[in-house]
Amino acid sequence: MADKFSFDIVSEINMMEVENAVHQAQKELETRFDFKGSKSSIDLNKTDKKITLIGDDEFKLKSVIDILEGRFAKRGVSLKSLNFKPMESAFEGTVRQVAELISGLPSDKAKELSKLIKDSKLKVQTQIDGAKVKVISPKKDELQAVMAYLKDKPFSLPLQFTNYR
Repeated sequence: MADKFSFDIVSEINMMEVENAVHQAQKELETRFDFKGSKSSIDLNKTDKKITLIGDDEFKLKSVIDILEGRFAKRGVSLKSLNFKPMESAFEGTVRQVAELISGLPSDKAKELSKLIKDSKLKVQTQIDGAKVKVISPKKDELQAVMAYLKDKPFSLPLQFTNYR
């Protein structure tokens, strides 16, 4: 039996599910009556991991965002992985908003997560390893307690637990 048990905490998004959600949202935009003749659109840039939302006015843009968020929820993609930039004016009187897809665990968020685990007073060790945080303990129960603790805490990024050993 192993002396230590561990798991990794990561923040990843499934790009295939994101693509599917965007395509479904685009189809809904094309078929909805209130968007007939509208310049509203949703475009995904996979290389930059950005989604550009365009609406005729602020109200239409908010509706486009609602459609996209609804599709994300149905596909199981966390809404925390969307980082909306400020709304800006675009061509011909339309408005545009860019949503960045957040993937990976930045070092500042990894430190914040590690501190959160240490504040829980559970007997575990944490290691920041690039874009993941490794949690180590001699007891499996402690690791499961950390998972339960983190699921109850609001964190600004979606978290997944992987590599459980």
